[in-house]
Amino acid sequence: MPKKFAPADRATAAAPSAHSTGPRTGNPDTAIRLDGVTKVYGSGANAVHALRGIDIAITRGSFTAVMGPSGSGKSTFLHCAAGLDRPSGGTVTLGDQELTALGETALTRMRRDRIGFVFQAYNLIPSLTVEQNITLPLRLAGRRADAARLARITDQVGLTGRTGSRPGELSGGQQQRVAIARALITGPEVVFGDEPTGALDTMTAKEVLGLLRRTVDGLGQTVVMVTHDPVAAAYADAVLFLADGQIADTMLAPTAERVADRMSRLGAWA
Repeated sequence: MPKKFAPADRATAAAPSAHSTGPRTGNPDTAIRLDGVTKVYGSGANAVHALRGIDIAITRGSFTAVMGPSGSGKSTFLHCAAGLDRPSGGTVTLGDQELTALGETALTRMRRDRIGFVFQAYNLIPSLTVEQNITLPLRLAGRRADAARLARITDQVGLTGRTGSRPGELSGGQQQRVAIARALITGPEVVFGDEPTGALDTMTAKEVLGLLRRTVDGLGQTVVMVTHDPVAAAYADAVLFLADGQIADTMLAPTAERVADRMSRLGAWA
């Protein structure tokens, strides 16, 4: 039977987090699922096995942090889960759609419409205003922004009154807020973050992590975040630990101290 993990006991969580491993069940509560996912770079004696049979289901409305030592496969995990890279084997399923079965055009459309991204680099266009940067995914899809939704999101991320500003007029934390708003504007099923606080000072990072936490609690958003920081991971409902391309452990209701201790005992340090 697939292994089950109990929901996180977090008083602030609007939606509980649970992770399971094993064959796909078609559970409507599952936001994204990886079954037997492998990723190999190169071939023969030069082959590098970045992922070695990943089986994981991530529940809708949960906040998951992905951690591991350098070379553990966490960035490859995010890229495969988000449809940015194709696995060498196995399947990735977003909701009811298997990403690994899609052609490039359909996959591009899927990423644009149903997945949000927040990276360490804000990736904002300097010549565009805050509002234009936020609504860019909609414009690329030929869709008009709903004024009420745009106002609600800019308010939630603390950018009311700054929508006419350009990125160069904003602090790093404000720019990352723009990036988060841009990730949310399409109503994605999952928001993936790749070290979203890596370029921020600790106070600004705390604000951004609190914002991500509130999108889960208040909006029911699913967030999957790669991070190296145990403090950042403590904002999540669960932490997925990778080592040598495999899932080493999952921790529910994490604290920075417990995460740091577990990180010291992964892979060759186990």
